[in-house]
Amino acid sequence: MELKPKCVFEQFARINAIPRPSKREEKMIEYLREFGESRGLDTQVDETGNVIIRKPATPGMEQKPTVILQSHMDMVCEKVPEVDFDFDRDAIQTYVDGEWLRAKGTTLGADDGIGCAIELAILDSDDIEHGPLECVFTRDEETGLTGAEGMKAGFMTGDMLINLDSEDEGQIFVSCAGGRNTTATFHYERETAPQGWFFLTASVKGLIGGHSGDDINKKRANSLKLLTRFLYQTQERHGLRLAQFNAGKLHNAIPRDGIITFAVPQDKKEQVRAEWNIFVSEVEEEYHVTEKTMEFHMESANVQTVLPLSVSERLVQAMQAVDSGVFAMCQDEEIAWLVETSSNLASITTGEKEAKIVTSQRSNVMSALDNQAATVKAAFQLAGAEVVQGEGYPAWKMRADSKLTALTVASYQKLFGKDPKVLGIHAGLECGLFSEKYPNLDMVSFGPTLRGVHSPDERLLIPTVQMVWDHLLDILKSV
Repeated sequence: MELKPKCVFEQFARINAIPRPSKREEKMIEYLREFGESRGLDTQVDETGNVIIRKPATPGMEQKPTVILQSHMDMVCEKVPEVDFDFDRDAIQTYVDGEWLRAKGTTLGADDGIGCAIELAILDSDDIEHGPLECVFTRDEETGLTGAEGMKAGFMTGDMLINLDSEDEGQIFVSCAGGRNTTATFHYERETAPQGWFFLTASVKGLIGGHSGDDINKKRANSLKLLTRFLYQTQERHGLRLAQFNAGKLHNAIPRDGIITFAVPQDKKEQVRAEWNIFVSEVEEEYHVTEKTMEFHMESANVQTVLPLSVSERLVQAMQAVDSGVFAMCQDEEIAWLVETSSNLASITTGEKEAKIVTSQRSNVMSALDNQAATVKAAFQLAGAEVVQGEGYPAWKMRADSKLTALTVASYQKLFGKDPKVLGIHAGLECGLFSEKYPNLDMVSFGPTLRGVHSPDERLLIPTVQMVWDHLLDILKSV
Protein backbone atom coordinates (compact mmCIF):
# COMPACT_ATOMS: atom_id res chain seq x y z
CA MET A 1 0.00 0.00 0.00
CA GLU A 2 1.24 3.49 -0.87
CA LEU A 3 1.98 5.66 2.14
CA LYS A 4 -0.12 8.82 1.79
CA PRO A 5 0.20 11.68 2.43
CA LYS A 6 3.80 11.27 1.31
CA CYS A 7 4.94 14.40 3.16
CA VAL A 8 3.68 13.02 6.49
CA PHE A 9 5.19 9.55 6.14
CA GLU A 10 8.52 11.04 5.06
CA GLN A 11 8.58 13.04 8.29
CA PHE A 12 7.54 9.97 10.27
CA ALA A 13 10.43 7.95 8.81
CA ARG A 14 12.89 10.68 9.83
CA ILE A 15 11.44 10.79 13.34
CA ASN A 16 11.72 7.02 13.74
CA ALA A 17 15.44 7.22 13.00
CA ILE A 18 15.84 9.35 16.14
CA PRO A 19 15.99 7.63 19.56
CA ARG A 20 13.35 9.24 21.82
CA PRO A 21 12.56 7.15 24.91
CA SER A 22 10.60 8.96 27.59
CA LYS A 23 12.88 11.22 29.67
CA ARG A 24 15.70 10.75 27.13
CA GLU A 25 14.41 12.86 24.25
CA GLU A 26 17.51 15.09 23.91
CA LYS A 27 18.23 14.02 20.31
CA MET A 28 14.63 14.68 19.30
CA ILE A 29 14.64 18.09 20.99
CA GLU A 30 17.76 19.06 19.07
CA TYR A 31 16.28 17.76 15.82
CA LEU A 32 13.15 19.88 16.31
CA ARG A 33 15.21 22.95 17.18
CA GLU A 34 17.30 22.60 14.04
CA PHE A 35 14.18 21.88 11.96
CA GLY A 36 12.53 25.14 12.96
CA GLU A 37 15.60 27.36 12.88
CA SER A 38 16.77 26.06 9.50
CA ARG A 39 13.44 27.18 8.03
CA GLY A 40 13.63 30.62 9.57
CA LEU A 41 10.76 29.94 11.97
CA ASP A 42 10.52 31.29 15.51
CA THR A 43 11.67 28.27 17.59
CA GLN A 44 11.90 28.04 21.37
CA VAL A 45 12.77 25.32 23.87
CA ASP A 46 11.56 25.86 27.43
CA GLU A 47 13.47 24.81 30.53
CA THR A 48 11.52 21.53 30.69
CA GLY A 49 12.46 20.56 27.12
CA ASN A 50 9.19 21.32 25.34
CA VAL A 51 9.61 22.78 21.86
CA ILE A 52 7.40 25.37 20.14
CA ILE A 53 7.78 26.35 16.47
CA ARG A 54 5.69 29.29 15.26
CA LYS A 55 4.67 29.71 11.62
CA PRO A 56 3.12 32.95 10.34
CA ALA A 57 -0.23 32.92 8.59
CA THR A 58 -0.40 32.51 4.85
CA PRO A 59 -1.16 35.78 3.01
CA GLY A 60 -4.68 37.03 3.59
CA MET A 61 -5.23 34.90 6.71
CA GLU A 62 -3.32 36.98 9.24
CA GLN A 63 -6.46 37.96 11.16
CA LYS A 64 -7.50 34.40 11.92
CA PRO A 65 -7.15 33.13 15.51
CA THR A 66 -3.86 31.44 16.37
CA VAL A 67 -4.23 27.66 16.41
CA ILE A 68 -1.95 25.40 18.45
CA LEU A 69 -1.13 21.93 17.11
CA GLN A 70 0.29 19.68 19.83
CA SER A 71 1.87 16.22 20.04
CA HIS A 72 4.32 14.52 22.38
CA MET A 73 7.78 13.60 21.14
CA ASP A 74 8.55 10.59 23.36
CA MET A 75 7.55 6.98 22.75
CA VAL A 76 6.93 3.83 24.77
CA CYS A 77 9.88 1.45 24.32
CA GLU A 78 8.66 -2.15 24.29
CA LYS A 79 10.02 -5.12 22.35
CA VAL A 80 9.54 -8.84 22.09
CA PRO A 81 12.10 -10.72 24.25
CA GLU A 82 13.93 -12.36 21.36
CA VAL A 83 14.67 -9.10 19.49
CA ASP A 84 18.05 -7.43 20.08
CA PHE A 85 17.23 -3.73 20.03
CA ASP A 86 18.65 -0.65 21.79
CA PHE A 87 16.04 2.12 22.02
CA ASP A 88 18.79 4.65 22.90
CA ARG A 89 20.66 3.96 19.68
CA ASP A 90 18.73 2.02 17.04
CA ALA A 91 16.22 3.27 14.45
CA ILE A 92 12.72 1.78 14.45
CA GLN A 93 12.37 -0.64 11.51
CA THR A 94 8.94 -0.39 9.89
CA TYR A 95 7.11 -2.46 7.31
CA VAL A 96 3.72 -2.47 5.58
CA ASP A 97 1.32 -5.29 6.43
CA GLY A 98 -1.75 -4.86 4.24
CA GLU A 99 -3.33 -1.58 5.32
CA TRP A 100 -1.25 -1.38 8.48
CA LEU A 101 2.20 0.01 9.21
CA ARG A 102 4.09 -2.02 11.83
CA ALA A 103 7.54 -2.26 13.39
CA LYS A 104 9.83 -5.29 13.45
CA GLY A 105 9.59 -6.62 16.99
CA THR A 106 9.22 -3.25 18.75
CA THR A 107 6.71 -0.52 19.38
CA LEU A 108 6.12 1.52 16.24
CA GLY A 109 6.42 4.97 17.78
CA ALA A 110 3.25 6.22 16.05
CA ASP A 111 2.10 7.13 19.57
CA ASP A 112 2.75 9.99 19.12
CA GLY A 113 5.32 10.16 16.35
CA ILE A 114 2.61 10.34 13.71
CA GLY A 115 1.20 13.46 15.38
CA CYS A 116 4.67 15.02 15.36
CA ALA A 117 5.07 14.07 11.70
CA ILE A 118 1.80 15.78 10.78
CA GLU A 119 2.95 18.97 12.50
CA LEU A 120 6.35 18.91 10.81
CA ALA A 121 4.77 18.32 7.40
CA ILE A 122 2.60 21.42 7.90
CA LEU A 123 5.59 23.47 9.06
CA ASP A 124 7.56 22.32 6.01
CA SER A 125 4.81 23.12 3.50
CA ASP A 126 4.36 26.16 1.30
CA ASP A 127 0.94 25.34 -0.15
CA ILE A 128 -1.35 24.98 2.90
CA GLU A 129 -3.74 27.78 3.87
CA HIS A 130 -3.77 28.61 7.56
CA GLY A 131 -3.80 31.38 10.09
CA PRO A 132 -1.01 31.86 12.64
CA LEU A 133 0.24 28.48 13.91
CA GLU A 134 2.05 27.30 17.02
CA CYS A 135 3.34 23.74 16.71
CA VAL A 136 4.11 22.36 20.16
CA PHE A 137 6.07 19.18 20.91
CA THR A 138 6.02 18.11 24.56
CA ARG A 139 8.44 15.68 26.16
CA ASP A 140 7.88 12.78 28.57
CA GLU A 141 4.15 12.32 28.11
CA GLU A 142 4.27 8.56 28.55
CA THR A 143 5.81 8.38 32.03
CA GLY A 144 3.91 11.10 33.85
CA LEU A 145 3.11 13.99 31.46
CA THR A 146 6.01 15.89 33.01
CA GLY A 147 6.59 17.96 29.87
CA ALA A 148 3.08 19.39 29.95
CA GLU A 149 3.28 19.68 33.73
CA GLY A 150 6.53 21.65 33.54
CA MET A 151 5.29 24.02 30.84
CA LYS A 152 4.74 27.51 32.20
CA ALA A 153 1.67 29.57 31.40
CA GLY A 154 2.42 31.88 28.48
CA PHE A 155 4.63 29.46 26.54
CA MET A 156 1.68 28.91 24.20
CA THR A 157 -0.32 31.95 23.13
CA GLY A 158 -2.97 30.49 20.81
CA ASP A 159 -6.73 30.55 21.27
CA MET A 160 -7.47 26.98 20.18
CA LEU A 161 -5.52 23.74 20.60
CA ILE A 162 -5.74 20.55 18.54
CA ASN A 163 -4.10 17.62 20.29
CA LEU A 164 -2.99 14.95 17.79
CA ASP A 165 -2.61 12.10 20.27
CA SER A 166 -5.84 10.12 19.86
CA GLU A 167 -6.07 6.66 18.36
CA ASP A 168 -9.40 6.24 16.55
CA GLU A 169 -10.09 8.10 13.32
CA GLY A 170 -13.65 9.40 13.27
CA GLN A 171 -13.65 10.04 16.99
CA ILE A 172 -13.21 13.53 18.40
CA PHE A 173 -12.26 13.62 22.06
CA VAL A 174 -13.33 16.50 24.28
CA SER A 175 -12.48 15.14 27.75
CA CYS A 176 -10.08 12.69 29.39
CA ALA A 177 -9.41 10.92 32.68
CA GLY A 178 -7.09 12.07 35.41
CA GLY A 179 -4.51 9.69 36.84
CA ARG A 180 -2.05 8.89 39.63
CA ASN A 181 0.67 6.33 40.26
CA THR A 182 1.01 4.35 43.48
CA THR A 183 4.36 2.66 44.16
CA ALA A 184 4.86 0.14 46.97
CA THR A 185 8.28 -1.03 48.18
CA PHE A 186 8.95 -4.02 50.42
CA HIS A 187 12.33 -3.91 52.18
CA TYR A 188 14.10 -7.06 53.37
CA GLU A 189 17.31 -8.95 53.97
CA ARG A 190 17.48 -12.13 51.92
CA GLU A 191 17.82 -15.51 53.64
CA THR A 192 19.17 -18.93 52.84
CA ALA A 193 16.47 -21.22 51.52
CA PRO A 194 15.03 -23.81 53.94
CA GLN A 195 16.90 -27.12 53.88
CA GLY A 196 15.41 -29.62 51.46
CA TRP A 197 13.08 -27.24 49.65
CA PHE A 198 12.73 -27.46 45.87
CA PHE A 199 12.98 -24.47 43.50
CA LEU A 200 10.76 -23.86 40.48
CA THR A 201 10.59 -21.13 37.86
CA ALA A 202 7.30 -20.34 36.12
CA SER A 203 6.64 -17.80 33.39
CA VAL A 204 3.97 -16.38 31.11
CA LYS A 205 4.48 -14.49 27.86
CA GLY A 206 2.65 -13.64 24.66
CA LEU A 207 -0.19 -11.68 26.25
CA ILE A 208 -1.71 -8.85 24.22
CA GLY A 209 -1.06 -6.14 26.81
CA GLY A 210 -1.96 -2.66 25.63
CA HIS A 211 -2.75 0.76 27.04
CA SER A 212 -3.68 0.67 30.72
CA GLY A 213 -6.41 3.25 30.17
CA ASP A 214 -7.87 2.78 26.72
CA ASP A 215 -7.61 -1.04 26.79
CA ILE A 216 -8.44 -1.70 30.46
CA ASN A 217 -12.01 -2.78 29.67
CA LYS A 218 -11.12 -5.28 26.94
CA LYS A 219 -10.75 -8.42 29.11
CA ARG A 220 -7.01 -8.71 28.55
CA ALA A 221 -4.94 -10.78 30.92
CA ASN A 222 -2.42 -9.11 33.22
CA SER A 223 0.78 -11.15 33.68
CA LEU A 224 1.27 -9.92 37.26
CA LYS A 225 -2.21 -10.95 38.27
CA LEU A 226 -1.91 -14.37 36.61
CA LEU A 227 1.38 -15.22 38.31
CA THR A 228 0.15 -13.79 41.62
CA ARG A 229 -2.93 -16.00 41.46
CA PHE A 230 -0.75 -19.08 41.22
CA LEU A 231 1.61 -17.91 43.96
CA TYR A 232 -1.28 -17.19 46.32
CA GLN A 233 -2.90 -20.54 45.58
CA THR A 234 0.36 -22.38 46.20
CA GLN A 235 1.13 -20.39 49.33
CA GLU A 236 -2.27 -21.20 50.83
CA ARG A 237 -2.06 -24.92 50.01
CA HIS A 238 1.58 -25.79 50.59
CA GLY A 239 3.53 -22.76 51.77
CA LEU A 240 6.27 -21.26 49.60
CA ARG A 241 9.29 -18.97 49.73
CA LEU A 242 9.52 -16.34 47.02
CA ALA A 243 12.92 -15.76 45.43
CA GLN A 244 12.17 -13.65 42.35
CA PHE A 245 9.14 -11.94 40.80
CA ASN A 246 9.75 -9.77 37.75
CA ALA A 247 7.00 -8.69 35.38
CA GLY A 248 5.83 -5.61 33.49
CA LYS A 249 7.84 -2.55 32.57
CA LEU A 250 5.68 0.56 32.24
CA HIS A 251 3.11 2.15 34.54
CA ASN A 252 0.78 2.85 31.61
CA ALA A 253 0.88 -0.56 29.95
CA ILE A 254 -0.97 -3.76 30.82
CA PRO A 255 1.94 -6.17 31.50
CA ARG A 256 2.44 -8.83 28.82
CA ASP A 257 4.96 -11.21 30.39
CA GLY A 258 6.54 -12.17 33.68
CA ILE A 259 8.59 -14.74 35.55
CA ILE A 260 8.62 -16.06 39.13
CA THR A 261 11.07 -18.25 41.03
CA PHE A 262 9.98 -19.82 44.31
CA ALA A 263 10.65 -22.75 46.62
CA VAL A 264 8.23 -25.37 47.98
CA PRO A 265 8.74 -28.35 50.29
CA GLN A 266 10.46 -31.24 48.49
CA ASP A 267 7.49 -33.55 48.95
CA LYS A 268 5.12 -31.02 47.32
CA LYS A 269 6.98 -30.35 44.07
CA GLU A 270 5.12 -32.84 41.87
CA GLN A 271 1.78 -31.74 43.25
CA VAL A 272 2.70 -28.11 42.51
CA ARG A 273 3.65 -29.04 38.94
CA ALA A 274 0.29 -30.76 38.49
CA GLU A 275 -1.54 -27.77 39.94
CA TRP A 276 0.35 -25.48 37.53
CA ASN A 277 -0.92 -27.51 34.59
CA ILE A 278 -4.48 -27.27 35.89
CA PHE A 279 -4.06 -23.55 36.50
CA VAL A 280 -2.79 -23.00 32.95
CA SER A 281 -5.74 -24.90 31.50
CA GLU A 282 -8.20 -22.84 33.53
CA VAL A 283 -6.61 -19.52 32.54
CA GLU A 284 -6.55 -20.47 28.87
CA GLU A 285 -10.26 -21.20 29.06
CA GLU A 286 -10.91 -18.00 30.99
CA TYR A 287 -9.23 -15.88 28.29
CA HIS A 288 -9.96 -18.06 25.25
CA VAL A 289 -11.48 -15.14 23.33
CA THR A 290 -8.99 -12.34 24.02
CA GLU A 291 -5.66 -14.12 24.64
CA LYS A 292 -5.00 -16.61 21.87
CA THR A 293 -1.18 -16.46 21.93
CA MET A 294 -0.38 -16.76 25.65
CA GLU A 295 2.42 -19.18 26.57
CA PHE A 296 3.13 -20.74 29.97
CA HIS A 297 6.24 -22.56 31.12
CA MET A 298 7.52 -24.18 34.31
CA GLU A 299 10.87 -25.83 35.04
CA SER A 300 13.20 -26.67 37.91
CA ALA A 301 15.48 -23.87 39.12
CA ASN A 302 18.76 -23.62 40.99
CA VAL A 303 18.78 -22.92 44.71
CA GLN A 304 18.65 -19.20 45.48
CA THR A 305 18.33 -16.92 48.46
CA VAL A 306 14.73 -16.12 49.33
CA LEU A 307 12.71 -13.32 50.85
CA PRO A 308 12.00 -13.62 54.60
CA LEU A 309 8.89 -15.70 55.24
CA SER A 310 6.78 -12.83 56.56
CA VAL A 311 7.72 -10.56 53.64
CA SER A 312 7.12 -13.31 51.10
CA GLU A 313 3.67 -14.01 52.51
CA ARG A 314 2.62 -10.37 52.85
CA LEU A 315 3.84 -9.43 49.39
CA VAL A 316 1.89 -12.24 47.73
CA GLN A 317 -1.21 -11.44 49.79
CA ALA A 318 -1.04 -7.77 48.87
CA MET A 319 -0.60 -8.54 45.17
CA GLN A 320 -3.64 -10.80 45.35
CA ALA A 321 -5.69 -8.14 47.16
CA VAL A 322 -4.86 -5.27 44.81
CA ASP A 323 -7.09 -5.89 41.82
CA SER A 324 -6.49 -4.64 38.30
CA GLY A 325 -9.21 -3.60 35.90
CA VAL A 326 -12.41 -1.57 35.72
CA PHE A 327 -14.03 -0.45 38.98
CA ALA A 328 -16.82 1.85 37.75
CA MET A 329 -18.46 2.96 34.53
CA CYS A 330 -19.64 6.53 33.95
CA GLN A 331 -23.02 7.34 35.49
CA ASP A 332 -24.19 9.84 32.85
CA GLU A 333 -26.50 8.06 30.45
CA GLU A 334 -24.99 9.53 27.29
CA ILE A 335 -21.51 8.19 28.17
CA ALA A 336 -22.49 5.11 30.20
CA TRP A 337 -20.23 3.04 27.91
CA LEU A 338 -17.13 4.94 29.11
CA VAL A 339 -14.94 3.61 31.92
CA GLU A 340 -14.97 6.05 34.84
CA THR A 341 -12.49 4.52 37.31
CA SER A 342 -9.83 1.83 36.94
CA SER A 343 -6.52 0.59 38.28
CA ASN A 344 -3.61 -1.22 36.64
CA LEU A 345 -1.12 -3.46 38.45
CA ALA A 346 1.73 -2.49 36.15
CA SER A 347 5.10 -3.91 37.20
CA ILE A 348 7.14 -5.64 39.90
CA THR A 349 10.89 -6.06 40.31
CA THR A 350 12.64 -7.96 43.09
CA GLY A 351 16.21 -7.02 43.90
CA GLU A 352 18.67 -7.97 46.59
CA LYS A 353 17.12 -5.78 49.28
CA GLU A 354 13.75 -4.59 48.00
CA ALA A 355 10.77 -5.43 45.85
CA LYS A 356 9.11 -2.53 44.02
CA ILE A 357 5.54 -2.66 42.71
CA VAL A 358 4.14 0.07 40.45
CA THR A 359 0.41 0.63 39.92
CA SER A 360 -1.60 3.35 38.19
CA GLN A 361 -5.12 4.59 38.89
CA ARG A 362 -7.37 6.57 36.53
CA SER A 363 -10.75 8.28 36.75
CA ASN A 364 -12.79 10.98 35.04
CA VAL A 365 -14.03 11.95 38.52
CA MET A 366 -11.23 13.30 40.70
CA SER A 367 -12.85 12.28 44.01
CA ALA A 368 -13.17 8.72 42.68
CA LEU A 369 -9.52 8.84 41.61
CA ASP A 370 -8.53 9.86 45.14
CA ASN A 371 -10.59 7.02 46.60
CA GLN A 372 -9.20 4.37 44.24
CA ALA A 373 -5.62 5.48 44.88
CA ALA A 374 -6.28 5.40 48.65
CA THR A 375 -7.69 1.86 48.38
CA VAL A 376 -4.54 0.60 46.65
CA LYS A 377 -2.34 2.47 49.11
CA ALA A 378 -4.16 1.00 52.12
CA ALA A 379 -3.80 -2.57 50.86
CA PHE A 380 -0.04 -2.22 50.55
CA GLN A 381 0.23 -0.38 53.87
CA LEU A 382 -1.56 -3.26 55.59
CA ALA A 383 1.06 -5.58 54.09
CA GLY A 384 3.87 -3.50 55.58
CA ALA A 385 5.12 -1.84 52.41
CA GLU A 386 6.45 1.68 52.08
CA VAL A 387 3.98 3.46 49.77
CA VAL A 388 4.60 6.58 47.69
CA GLN A 389 2.02 8.28 45.48
CA GLY A 390 2.63 10.83 42.76
CA GLU A 391 0.64 14.02 42.51
CA GLY A 392 -0.88 12.76 39.29
CA TYR A 393 -2.58 14.80 36.60
CA PRO A 394 -6.07 16.29 36.32
CA ALA A 395 -9.02 15.25 34.21
CA TRP A 396 -10.02 17.39 31.23
CA LYS A 397 -13.70 18.31 31.48
CA MET A 398 -15.94 18.69 28.45
CA ARG A 399 -16.67 22.28 27.42
CA ALA A 400 -20.29 22.66 26.34
CA ASP A 401 -19.72 25.95 24.46
CA SER A 402 -16.67 24.81 22.48
CA LYS A 403 -16.54 26.58 19.10
CA LEU A 404 -13.62 24.36 18.07
CA THR A 405 -15.65 21.21 18.68
CA ALA A 406 -18.50 22.54 16.56
CA LEU A 407 -16.09 23.50 13.77
CA THR A 408 -14.31 20.13 13.92
CA VAL A 409 -17.60 18.22 13.70
CA ALA A 410 -18.91 20.37 10.82
CA SER A 411 -15.67 19.93 8.89
CA TYR A 412 -15.78 16.16 9.31
CA GLN A 413 -19.40 16.00 8.15
CA LYS A 414 -18.59 18.10 5.07
CA LEU A 415 -15.54 16.04 4.08
CA PHE A 416 -16.77 12.53 4.77
CA GLY A 417 -20.56 12.72 4.67
CA LYS A 418 -21.06 11.22 8.10
CA ASP A 419 -21.06 12.24 11.74
CA PRO A 420 -17.96 11.75 13.85
CA LYS A 421 -18.29 10.49 17.41
CA VAL A 422 -17.71 13.14 20.08
CA LEU A 423 -16.35 11.31 23.11
CA GLY A 424 -14.40 11.29 26.32
CA ILE A 425 -11.44 8.92 26.76
CA HIS A 426 -10.34 6.83 29.75
CA ALA A 427 -6.71 7.81 29.35
CA GLY A 428 -4.57 10.75 30.29
CA LEU A 429 -4.17 13.49 27.70
CA GLU A 430 -2.01 16.53 28.17
CA CYS A 431 -5.16 18.60 27.62
CA GLY A 432 -5.97 18.04 31.30
CA LEU A 433 -2.82 19.87 32.37
CA PHE A 434 -3.25 22.54 29.71
CA SER A 435 -6.78 23.22 30.99
CA GLU A 436 -5.34 24.16 34.40
CA LYS A 437 -2.74 26.60 33.04
CA TYR A 438 -4.82 27.91 30.14
CA PRO A 439 -8.41 27.82 31.46
CA ASN A 440 -9.84 29.63 28.42
CA LEU A 441 -8.14 27.42 25.83
CA ASP A 442 -10.61 25.71 23.49
CA MET A 443 -9.39 22.15 22.80
CA VAL A 444 -10.14 18.94 20.90
CA SER A 445 -8.14 15.78 20.30
CA PHE A 446 -8.17 13.47 17.29
CA GLY A 447 -5.80 11.34 15.25
CA PRO A 448 -5.43 8.33 12.93
CA THR A 449 -6.33 4.81 14.00
CA LEU A 450 -3.74 2.98 16.11
CA ARG A 451 -3.98 -0.45 17.64
CA GLY A 452 -1.76 -2.32 20.11
CA VAL A 453 -0.20 0.88 21.47
CA HIS A 454 2.39 0.49 24.23
CA SER A 455 3.18 -3.02 22.92
CA PRO A 456 5.24 -4.56 20.09
CA ASP A 457 1.94 -5.12 18.29
CA GLU A 458 1.49 -1.36 17.83
CA ARG A 459 0.25 -0.62 14.32
CA LEU A 460 -1.04 2.34 12.33
CA LEU A 461 -3.96 2.12 9.88
CA ILE A 462 -2.44 3.82 6.85
CA PRO A 463 -5.59 5.15 5.09
CA THR A 464 -6.70 7.02 8.23
CA VAL A 465 -3.60 9.24 8.13
CA GLN A 466 -4.82 10.80 4.87
CA MET A 467 -8.26 11.31 6.43
CA VAL A 468 -6.84 13.06 9.48
CA TRP A 469 -4.56 15.17 7.25
CA ASP A 470 -7.49 16.30 5.08
CA HIS A 471 -9.61 16.99 8.15
CA LEU A 472 -6.92 19.03 9.88
CA LEU A 473 -6.13 21.13 6.82
CA ASP A 474 -9.81 21.91 6.33
CA ILE A 475 -10.10 23.04 9.97
CA LEU A 476 -7.05 25.29 9.65
CA LYS A 477 -8.52 26.87 6.50
CA SER A 478 -11.99 27.27 8.03
CA VAL A 479 -11.26 28.38 11.58
